[in-house]
Amino acid sequence: MAGPKVFFGGKALSQTGGHGDPRSRGRIADEDHPTRPGVSRVADGVTAVRAAARDELRKGAHHVKIMASGGVASPTDRIDSTQYSVAEIEAVVEEAEAANRYVTAHAYTGRAITRAVTAGVRGIEHANLIDDEALAVVKEHGAVLTMNLVTYWALQEEGRDFGLSQENWTKVASVLDQAHDALGRAHAAGLNPAYGTDLLGGMHRHQAKELAIRARTIPVIDVIRGATTVAAALLQREGRLGVIAPRAGGDLVVTDADPVADISVLAESRLAAVVQDGHLVVDDLGPDHLAAPR
Repeated sequence: MAGPKVFFGGKALSQTGGHGDPRSRGRIADEDHPTRPGVSRVADGVTAVRAAARDELRKGAHHVKIMASGGVASPTDRIDSTQYSVAEIEAVVEEAEAANRYVTAHAYTGRAITRAVTAGVRGIEHANLIDDEALAVVKEHGAVLTMNLVTYWALQEEGRDFGLSQENWTKVASVLDQAHDALGRAHAAGLNPAYGTDLLGGMHRHQAKELAIRARTIPVIDVIRGATTVAAALLQREGRLGVIAPRAGGDLVVTDADPVADISVLAESRLAAVVQDGHLVVDDLGPDHLAAPR
């Protein structure tokens, strides 16, 4: 099956009532199960989170994700809440490191980010409400931010059409305006966030727009680095992904314009060709005309 390289993260771990707990207030605990469809599983307490982390690693997870703060799409938590105790976070980190893997965390606020990174979490997703103290902690520990501004734009524009409740739609506004400021302050602090989107359902078609949105705040070359070298560093694939170099994977996109001068060529996916592992897989006729692998 033709497709991109995938670094599988397994199901995210969430505390009861956390960002990864999709139950409304009227649903009971025994309706939850680790094998139910969804992107997360609920686990509480050091023993339970150890078991959950081990189980996701058993299933082949390249990294383990936890929910360390409230979120936009969750039904019962506050954005500014911290989630999981420090002991629980440290237990997940210990299990991931034992398997030579790492932990990433969903976190919005500076308080949640500082707790997670200090406990050993290596990657932070979102960070819209990060403060200067947390930026310094992220830099000190060599952690990586992954921001995804396009998802908030899309949720505000189309979220209700795809089932987002009015209450959760209102949450979007509380993080949208501060996202650009957070990106700018992170860049000024010497941090270049990795590229991310986090788009849901039918909004996936907007993924490339993240490039243009970031370019309003930081230099285009750093936007591109966020999707290449910075992303490779987060995945622990420096020198093998995100670069054009000997012994690196031959993964390239070819454009007929310089994206540093005009980011729209990437933001609108106006690609002349796509090369994967040294093979031409998409040419300028479009994705329906695939070159045969050599």
